Amino acid sequence: MSLEISIFGLGYVGSVTAACLAGNGHQIVGVDCNPAKVETMNAGGSPIVEAQMASLIAKGVADGLLRATTDAEQAVLDTDISFICVGTPGLRSGKLDLTYIERVCCEIGQALKRKTSPHVVVLRSTVLPGSTESVVIPILEKSSERQCGPDFTVCHNPEFMREGSAVADFFCPPYTVLGSRGVSDLAPLRDVYRGIAGRTFETSIPTAEMVKYVSNAFHALKVGFANEIGALCKQMDLDTKTVTSIFTSDTRLNISAAYLSPGFAFGGSCLPKDLRALRHRAQEVDLNLPLLDAIMPSNTEHLSRAVETILQTNRSKISVLGLSFKAGTDDLRESPQVQLIKRLLGEGRQVRVWDRDVVLGRLAGSNRHYIDQVIPHIGRLLSDDLEDVVRSGEVVVIGTKSASTEQITAYLDPSQTVVDLVNLDPSQRPQSAASYQGICW
Repeated sequence: MSLEISIFGLGYVGSVTAACLAGNGHQIVGVDCNPAKVETMNAGGSPIVEAQMASLIAKGVADGLLRATTDAEQAVLDTDISFICVGTPGLRSGKLDLTYIERVCCEIGQALKRKTSPHVVVLRSTVLPGSTESVVIPILEKSSERQCGPDFTVCHNPEFMREGSAVADFFCPPYTVLGSRGVSDLAPLRDVYRGIAGRTFETSIPTAEMVKYVSNAFHALKVGFANEIGALCKQMDLDTKTVTSIFTSDTRLNISAAYLSPGFAFGGSCLPKDLRALRHRAQEVDLNLPLLDAIMPSNTEHLSRAVETILQTNRSKISVLGLSFKAGTDDLRESPQVQLIKRLLGEGRQVRVWDRDVVLGRLAGSNRHYIDQVIPHIGRLLSDDLEDVVRSGEVVVIGTKSASTEQITAYLDPSQTVVDLVNLDPSQRPQSAASYQGICW
């Protein structure tokens, strides 16, 4: 099915989107205020340097599927869907400059005044969550004197294209994300992306906006991590390529979704100790690794957020389910739950603890030594009676998945508050408490 689409902005994202959609057989009008870009595209040339773009644009123009103009109003009147692909540069403060988006929205809105048929506006530019709702839609409504929903539709469709492989990424993206106020609004976009490889996610507009930032932040994190590890390997005269090759071969834990679900702080006998050792070695060889240096403070800050969430309930009696650093073990060394309890006690809260796997009498060696040093009076707080511990708390903190939701729910009453540290599946979250809170969800 061929669609009539206008693309506002013939920079990197807009040019690629226009060329690729024309390549898929859609009728495309590129719109830009720069006459040089318009002339270049109309002559069959690419406004940007990018693999495959020259041939795609030349073919699109030759086939009569691709043209460009500076007339924004006519472009809207001639099409059913308008993609906004203008830049959102950063100011010196880091704040985004949305001037170009605001200008284009005014132009599209003015054109919509004259249009009676349905029109879809799709923001493809990268913007922070809330921008479509707080900037794009109000400007379109004001300039068009019409209402979003009954008179026109607005969606958000972030791009995931890399310079140098943008065309290949367009036709075979990691996924396609379509954000809207309602699923019925997405019908035209489903037709636009019909036949495009990969999974499609239909979600809210703010979620679609955020996914782009999460992706870019994680990409930056991976680059920084790899570079710091490489620098440390070189300083210690190790073969960086061999180390990273072995590391990336693990697709079960290392290069995977493992450890990427928000939850509580990490702990245990390995991660904190090994991070400190790595940072210490870097200091010994006079190497500054700020990314690795930031991991432990970030973990401590996350623990503090959990403590603050509990304190903000203004309740005195706290029941904590889970003491070891993860379910299925009695290892208490650097357990974030132990630190959480210690902080709550320091704030004058009455704490009771249940953990299926922890029996103080069985603790030995460094595990026992850690508890004796950090929180020696834990014995009088610990109970093996789950029902008694749950019922005794005004706030019930779920720090383990070893207790079934059915059991916890059976013991809760409507006056209690649940604070979830382990990110229970929504279907498993207790429904009988007065309120439920997650620490970062």
